[in-house]
Amino acid sequence: MNSPSPANRLDRLRSAFAESPPLWWAMLYFFCLLTGYYILRPVREAMGASRDAATVFPPWMIDWFASHGVALDQFMLQALFTGTFIVMLLLQPVYGALVSRYPRRVFLPVVYGFFIACLVGFYFAFRVELPGRGMVFFIWLTVFNLFAVAVFWSFMADVFNNVEAKRVYGYIGAGGTIGAFLGPILTRNLVERVGIANLLLVSAVLLSLCIVCILRLRLWAVAREQERGRKSGEVPMGGHVLAGLKLIAQEPLLRALALLTFFGVGVGTLLYNEQAAIVKKFYDTAEASTAFYSGIDLAVNGLTLVIQLLLTRFLLSRYGIGPVLLIPALAILFGFCALAASPLPMLVAVVQVVTRASEFSLAKPARETIYTRVGREWRYKAATAIDTVIYRGGDVSFAWIHKALSAFGSSAVFLAGVGVALGMSFGAWRVVRAQRALPDEVQPEGAKS
Repeated sequence: MNSPSPANRLDRLRSAFAESPPLWWAMLYFFCLLTGYYILRPVREAMGASRDAATVFPPWMIDWFASHGVALDQFMLQALFTGTFIVMLLLQPVYGALVSRYPRRVFLPVVYGFFIACLVGFYFAFRVELPGRGMVFFIWLTVFNLFAVAVFWSFMADVFNNVEAKRVYGYIGAGGTIGAFLGPILTRNLVERVGIANLLLVSAVLLSLCIVCILRLRLWAVAREQERGRKSGEVPMGGHVLAGLKLIAQEPLLRALALLTFFGVGVGTLLYNEQAAIVKKFYDTAEASTAFYSGIDLAVNGLTLVIQLLLTRFLLSRYGIGPVLLIPALAILFGFCALAASPLPMLVAVVQVVTRASEFSLAKPARETIYTRVGREWRYKAATAIDTVIYRGGDVSFAWIHKALSAFGSSAVFLAGVGVALGMSFGAWRVVRAQRALPDEVQPEGAKS
């Protein structure tokens, strides 16, 4: 089968915009969100790879661990990931209460408004070099990324149905990838000129534009709910604040998605920690580390954009989610097999790029189309619980597993990673099977909610 010509691809993009007016606003929303995040991500990565605990943790915390015989600089990432998981657990019922008790027009702007306020606070913390700002910022940005992106995709399932999602999610993802591509460029060129603190304000402005996009897209979400007789998002959802975790325990498809997410995070965490060890060895300053991570992000986002524009829509529309979930799983499995045989630093970077790019361009859009076929509690509660609690549970688990395995060398880490990649492939297969029981479109009044 011949691949579509560039002219045909451009025609398809124009047709998608003509058929779906909210696509413009959805792409702008995701563009602003990921530009804002990727401006900040290299700053976080440099902190995680820091050699000096005093630049990340508050003095009292360093002293407390030292008094118990633990050198905190030997457990930097493990401590940060553990702190992130604890914060995520504490925030889950808060988020559950917010989406249960307030309508969409309230809780969506509130989530982003809270993150904007935090950025303003961090601006002052970095200006005065407040001790412990590194740890708080690392945890905050990780929480921000998961919640903000999870809320985005839940909202997209309100705006687009399943057929539309298969046609436009690749393009929406491309809009985000362009933003993710721009963010590291801005950071790489500005961080040493204007400093980290001023970059935070740039990100805050971009998040403010996200709120504008939410207000515009809400009109299409309301119209679609009225047209299809769906439960309105303009009234409080109700239900228990921990309903998301309960649904995951009850529903086979959600359990399969949780399994896929847990092991998918595992392969990423093993790679991330091994890469951080390399950065610690070869880069002496936070600015140099930030520039290195910006380069990795540029490579990831460049490959992601190409796949999103050329393959994602074609595979989802023609073949459904099966190959779009299984191709990344098998590619990652092959990559870990190669690393187990030859754990070269450059190969680690290449597998990192392939792992993240395949997740963003293929696996993530495929999973998100599933949520267009279920009710609101699945989308806003269960999906968010998977993308936050399950995700960070995998992070903290594999961060400590990596610490234990690293004593035996890189080959041992990546050999264990082969088993984790097999678990990810099994999870993807389970999701493909379980989602076949869903209707093509959610039933009136919110079936499965």
